[in-house]
Amino acid sequence: MIEEKVISYLNGLPLSATVYVSVPAQKPSKFFVIQKTGSSRINGVDSSTIAVQSYGSTLLEAAEMNQEVKEAMLDFIEEPYISSVDLNSDYNYTDTTQKQYRYQAVFVITHY
Repeated sequence: MIEEKVISYLNGLPLSATVYVSVPAQKPSKFFVIQKTGSSRINGVDSSTIAVQSYGSTLLEAAEMNQEVKEAMLDFIEEPYISSVDLNSDYNYTDTTQKQYRYQAVFVITHY
């Protein structure tokens, strides 16, 4: 399952915060959340769209975390089961309902 591989990979790096699969009940001041937003299979090759949300206590902190996770995710290509990692987009994704600063980076990962 690609989500498990991404979480394991990112949590194995010296990132500034922990990576979760959903927003934790006891939210730390900063953290990352990954979500699989879609997938496809063409000619037996799997492709998954993964969103990584960077939650910070300030907008600047969230933006800095976003940059940190983008660099880490682009290095995910070095894993043996990954064929490509492409940054689709990244943007300010502040949650106005919860009043929580966050950025989101969306990646397309080709894997097997």
